[in-house]
Amino acid sequence: MTLTTAPPGPADAPMRDGGTATWSPSITPPIGVDLTERQALACAFRILGHSGFSENIAGHITMVKDGDTEGAMWVNPWGLWWEELTASDLCVVDRDGTVLEGRWDVTPAIHIHTELHRIRPDARVVVHNHPYYVTVLAAIGVLPQIVHQTGCMYDGDLALVHEYTGEVDDAALGADLARQIGDSSVVILASHGIIVTAPTIQEATYRSASIDRACRLAYDVMLLGRDPLQIAPGLRHGMKKSLLERGTDVYWAGAVRSLLRREPEVLD
Repeated sequence: MTLTTAPPGPADAPMRDGGTATWSPSITPPIGVDLTERQALACAFRILGHSGFSENIAGHITMVKDGDTEGAMWVNPWGLWWEELTASDLCVVDRDGTVLEGRWDVTPAIHIHTELHRIRPDARVVVHNHPYYVTVLAAIGVLPQIVHQTGCMYDGDLALVHEYTGEVDDAALGADLARQIGDSSVVILASHGIIVTAPTIQEATYRSASIDRACRLAYDVMLLGRDPLQIAPGLRHGMKKSLLERGTDVYWAGAVRSLLRREPEVLD
């Protein structure tokens, strides 16, 4: 078989607005049930667990409690897999990682989250785990190229933290990592995994659920030994807005509906 290469796309394509400025649906299918924030977070754990984002016992998601001026946050307990979590299993910790509510213990790696929340009020939700293709690229210190339109949701947001310090198990290490992350919202940690931050659980789940496929596509294109066709910056800009502004809530609603049909006990 002979492979042919198409000419590259126009690098100077005009900026596209995209998003709800271009089109907004008049109505979208609802979830069918009102979720508390605790139930929503439990759903996020299972959705991401089933998507292949989590590595067995690893990983954590924190979500600052709505309206909590002291910065208390929900988090998963140590010892339960993401796929088995229910709303009642979640713990509440304070800004220092001390458990305030919950039946279980919390990993010392909570400091990955506490210190990032401390300096990033925009990051209400912080997601961390070790998806397979993310960690393939993390092993060689490479960020994924944007090779497909869905990857445009990460345009301008991807960053790499090179330094590996082993387990982040105290506040000082967490603070150092938070400084390296800065204001980046999707950060690959060399030899480790990924951190995704977002203002809502809906966006955090959508972006986390989509990143490993983006990395797998980039990895497979690397294996072909060919340079991918370029998506012009102006087109990436518009596509990113369309995906996040229109797609986030639709993805979330569909993922939760599917989960609740199979595993309604997640809300318990």
